[in-house]
Amino acid sequence: MRLILLVASILVLSVSISLYVLTEQTDRYFAWTIGLPLTAAFLGSGYGASFLLEYLSSQERTWARARLAVPAVLLFTTLTLIATLLHLEPFHFDSPHLITRAGTWVWMIVYGGVPPALALVWWHQARQPGGEPPVMAPLPGWMRLLLTSQAAVMLLLGVALFLWPTAVAPTWPWALTALTSRVVGAWLVGIGTIAAHAAWENDWVRLENMMISYLAFAVLQFIALLRYPEAMAWESPSAWLYVLFQLTVLGVGLYGWLAARRTRQNLT
Repeated sequence: MRLILLVASILVLSVSISLYVLTEQTDRYFAWTIGLPLTAAFLGSGYGASFLLEYLSSQERTWARARLAVPAVLLFTTLTLIATLLHLEPFHFDSPHLITRAGTWVWMIVYGGVPPALALVWWHQARQPGGEPPVMAPLPGWMRLLLTSQAAVMLLLGVALFLWPTAVAPTWPWALTALTSRVVGAWLVGIGTIAAHAAWENDWVRLENMMISYLAFAVLQFIALLRYPEAMAWESPSAWLYVLFQLTVLGVGLYGWLAARRTRQNLT
């Protein structure tokens, strides 16, 4: 499990660089061309935050402190594989550039292989001997409620964007294609699953890695908005609701990271 999380973290870091750093060059350095840079930056934010969660989780020695990364990653990669298979036409299989074709096939191999491999390793991990450690530092009730509320919003919207991209994408604060709608939806489902799982774990000791990742996701999102403000439909209420929601993610991530860090220091 530690190995697969470490390998996955390296893979998502490379994708994050392609999307968040080389945002306007997806025609050359990504598996398909993303016409709107803000969409690429949004996806790159997710991969960047995922790198932190998976890498930090791979360094843990206790399963209870690492397992939060696994269900969300499995769900996200499965949904992204489905989205890929539903929209193969835009992918760069026939690009004249070797690096582009290679990146496209790596995408296909990774998303075809990670879900079954991770599911198998998770099943093996679950069969290992040992008991459930006690909850050392429960979350306050308002934090669990806020995490649950955020999870509900992301899961509902993510499922809608994935299942009905043509109908739901116009409600998003910037333009999405059917493919990017489904991939954005997959990210929302994955992050929503993490938020719900964190509320269920209900222990600051287990949530430090998640809160670092959560905070990073919000920070990267706001930097993306500063880079490409013209892509947002600011006249639409959805744009301001998006900003407001990201502020709540930022607040939860910052408070949660500080609380988890303080708890760890007190326990050691």
